[in-house]
Amino acid sequence: MTPPPADQKKVLANTLEKNSSIVVENEPLTTEENSTSKNSANNSAQKQLFGLARKFSLDGAFLPEEKQAPIEDRSFRRIKSHELRQQQNIEAITLRAIKYCSDSTIADRADQDWFSSFITLAEGISNKTMQDLWAKILAGEVSQPGSFSLKTLKAFRTMSIGEAKLLAKACSISMTDSRKKNIRIITGAYQTPKLLNFFNKQRQQRLDLNLASLSYADILTLADNHLLFEQETESHSLDKNDQIQFYYNGKSVNFIAKKADCILTFYKFTAIGTELARLIADNADLNFLTAVKAQLAENFTIEY
Repeated sequence: MTPPPADQKKVLANTLEKNSSIVVENEPLTTEENSTSKNSANNSAQKQLFGLARKFSLDGAFLPEEKQAPIEDRSFRRIKSHELRQQQNIEAITLRAIKYCSDSTIADRADQDWFSSFITLAEGISNKTMQDLWAKILAGEVSQPGSFSLKTLKAFRTMSIGEAKLLAKACSISMTDSRKKNIRIITGAYQTPKLLNFFNKQRQQRLDLNLASLSYADILTLADNHLLFEQETESHSLDKNDQIQFYYNGKSVNFIAKKADCILTFYKFTAIGTELARLIADNADLNFLTAVKAQLAENFTIEY
């Protein structure tokens, strides 16, 4: 890596010395630091990189050689700082999990091996929003062992905050069975093509998911994270007046076929997506439900 110019290095060294009293470990941010963080987009890339290097104890090389601590000491400091951050993160998650746990007696003990794996995967999570989701996972597994598989934890570990918000958006327009075991995003409906209806332009309807700010690119992102199946699935063919019952955020919704051979299409959540959907609080959007009723009216009566 090419070292910075001599004058630039001197500026950075002076900055480091002036701030030598700042603790590198991941302590709670002060109000002033929070304000600085919010305005970080206005800082230069050089300042941001220097700040990250200092926070993660990688700033030793910015000092003049005669003022640098031995490389062994810098390495120890970085490792120790990393361990302290991990300890702080997992303690914060565990503390948050307590508020999601009831004090009622439970039948099964939590799996210690699962908990050990959980610690390994969660100890690097410092974002407060993500810590809260990890806390919900921990509380859910302790309350009901087997709720979250290690496969689900590993998938969740690679998700960004933006992807977690995208999952929440998908959950807000999804429908489930009574036990929330099968979760679907309804995408449309059609009547099986036959001689009498083949040229009917109203035979097939597509639900515009953009009404809920969920684009096809978002669907692909969810599929890449193993939360949704990329290919659409279909219901069985319904006779006239047959119905399928779903639950939309706890509200019963009945799809009643107006004609023979009507079929619903939908994206289906994967097993991982279904487990992680438990983290999302119910948030019914009646406007979306109204749009579903209007757009699929050719083939289905929707009652709720």
